Amino acid sequence: MGIVPRMHPEDFAVHRRYGYGRDWPLGYDDLEPHYRAAERALGVAGDADEQREGAGLPFPPGYAYPMRPIPRSYLDAVLAHRLDGAVVRERPDGPDNVLRVVATPTPATPPPTPLRRRPRPPPAGAAGLPNYGERCVGNASCVPICPVQAKYNPLKTQATWSPRVTLVDRAVVSRVLTAGDGRVRGVEYQHYDDPASPAHTTRTAEADVVVLAAHAIENARLLLVSRLAESSGQVGRNLMDHPMLLAWGLMDQPVGPFRGPGSTSGLESFRTGPARGDRAPFRIEIGNWGWSWPTGSPGSDVARLLGIDGDPGRPRGRGVFGTRLRESLGRDLGRQFTLQFAFEQGAESRNRVTVDPSHRDRLGNMRPVLTYDLSEHVKRGMAAARSVSGQIFRLLGAEDRTRYAPGPLAPGWFRHDGHDFVFNGAGHGGGTHIMGTSPRTSVVDQWQRCWDHPNLYAVGCGSMPSMGTSNPSLTMAALALRSGERIHRDLRELHRPATVGRRREGRP
Repeated sequence: MGIVPRMHPEDFAVHRRYGYGRDWPLGYDDLEPHYRAAERALGVAGDADEQREGAGLPFPPGYAYPMRPIPRSYLDAVLAHRLDGAVVRERPDGPDNVLRVVATPTPATPPPTPLRRRPRPPPAGAAGLPNYGERCVGNASCVPICPVQAKYNPLKTQATWSPRVTLVDRAVVSRVLTAGDGRVRGVEYQHYDDPASPAHTTRTAEADVVVLAAHAIENARLLLVSRLAESSGQVGRNLMDHPMLLAWGLMDQPVGPFRGPGSTSGLESFRTGPARGDRAPFRIEIGNWGWSWPTGSPGSDVARLLGIDGDPGRPRGRGVFGTRLRESLGRDLGRQFTLQFAFEQGAESRNRVTVDPSHRDRLGNMRPVLTYDLSEHVKRGMAAARSVSGQIFRLLGAEDRTRYAPGPLAPGWFRHDGHDFVFNGAGHGGGTHIMGTSPRTSVVDQWQRCWDHPNLYAVGCGSMPSMGTSNPSLTMAALALRSGERIHRDLRELHRPATVGRRREGRP
């Protein structure tokens, strides 16, 4: 999706301030310079003033994002106009976490979401270089790949690598090798030619410093199968995601869905505040792609009208074709919109990654096994969000089409306080090699260096003790840059030249 907001300062101390989850061993101010460096490296488009005012994020005076913000969608403008002056409370008698929307000729809220994609053409002479790309032209196909490379992708970083960097493809690390003194000496990996065949060659790569950067689940799996960083008992534990609750409806006018990035603005009022002590905070993404996520639109709408929706429990219906098909699609598709609620999930030891010898991949490596559930804290957040979405739909004059029901296509269904809910995963895994201030309670220190192994780093979202409500990519990048500085100091110290002086006469 390319959505890259910063975490809020209070997200770094949720246990101390609100009594749930875990606190970070560092704060927002410690990470802020690396946020700026990550925004430059990723090429983030945004507006610091509007993020400061709309989301409460502190920025250094005069700071500007590397690129101008991506223009808001027409849907953003319609919602801002309809909600102008409105006040939404998650509880009718609740003074906290109030959503206020103000519309001006250029809507002041919702603020534009920071995005890692290019809003304008590349500099002259840069066309075709992998470190650039065309500007965003609204293909609405950002997932899985931007067809014009307007969005950041790893090739843009790899293009800056020196010849000293070697990328080994078609290779899977099977375990981390130890030296016997607490230090690690490298990795063992399996090199293959045919991904459909188990045939492979086992090789090793040795290094002074080893960095695991395979994201939360695979980093934890590698530590577990290598039997490393075990002293705290926390490897694989505290698995987190951003559980998502979707609410969808029909406006009474066309709002131009299925154009541009998946979300260009959001509602930020419920990300922070005292109410998060009772329920999970959430961020509201305004979804530009109609009902594509909740119902599979527009393909599902076409199938339904043709009478071939694919539900084996329903007989094939009589189809609508030609002019009637076009009119029906035109009447509804252009009015679709979705509100996407992303919730913070606290670190819980029971949510975890483990390995099981009975589950192996084609190369013989143990697969990760996930145990995952939602806490009452998160479920109460979803109940609050559903109240908020209902109020927003009424203020918009929109028809609420949201339906939550159990079924084979709703693995995230649950009942809470007598109501049905269905949550989705955002794919923002984190927390499995959690950072902290003590080797007794955490896996890595504030530099993402394993407490038990001074030359082994496990970097990425797995180190994060909490994720707030912001997509974690930017914070992950900022942490990686911060750790890179620490690794550089480690290597300089390791290879510091010895100073040899000439002994003077008469002196020992």
